[in-house]
Amino acid sequence: MQDRVADVLAQRAALDRGAGTAILLSVLLHGGITALVVYAALHATPPRRAGMVSIQFASVERRPLRQPAPEAGAAPQSPPKIEDVKPKIEKPKLEAPKKPEKNTVPLSPFGRSTKKGSETPPVETPKPSAPAAATSTATEVLPGASGVTGLEGGDFPFTIYLDGMIRKIGHNWYRPQVDAGTGVVIYFRILRSGTIVESRVETSSGNPTFDRAALSAVRSSSPLNPLPFAYNGPWLGVHQTFR
Repeated sequence: MQDRVADVLAQRAALDRGAGTAILLSVLLHGGITALVVYAALHATPPRRAGMVSIQFASVERRPLRQPAPEAGAAPQSPPKIEDVKPKIEKPKLEAPKKPEKNTVPLSPFGRSTKKGSETPPVETPKPSAPAAATSTATEVLPGASGVTGLEGGDFPFTIYLDGMIRKIGHNWYRPQVDAGTGVVIYFRILRSGTIVESRVETSSGNPTFDRAALSAVRSSSPLNPLPFAYNGPWLGVHQTFR
């Protein structure tokens, strides 16, 4: 038992001796490093200050350009003068109105007059246009039918419009029982809107019942389709025959 205790004590003593040696070596190493740093700081050379350098620029003299010497006997030339050039603005010339020539007479139907101005014909004033005459259409109307035999108001080449007008009036016409040769002419006007105005019996058939039936067919068909846009007249007069 004593031997074990002695061994433990001997080991601890050995460890204590080793730790003391290590501490001693560490202290000596740090002391040497500190001494080296202090020596280097004491013997270091101080930094030098930067020197100032002054620079002066030399002045350059400006010399005038040499002009060529004038030739002997030549007169000295003066510098050219610059004249102000003003643009010329031309004003438009206004022509005076011509005075009417005196002693002007119209042309004579019996020959040229000897007076001045007789060669100038007088200005003719436009005459009012006469109303358009009725245009007859060579349409043969068969018994029991109706057809347009004349137009008023101007040139009207629109046959499709006339066909539609005759078809609509024919649907409203109830023909009485009369002879085959009976016929009546109804006149009426169509406004641009298609309204029928001024309808009347133009040429009677001699049978009042037949005339009234044809006139009623025209009046009951109003309004028709508006007149074509390409037609220039304000209205269209129609002479329609019923047989």
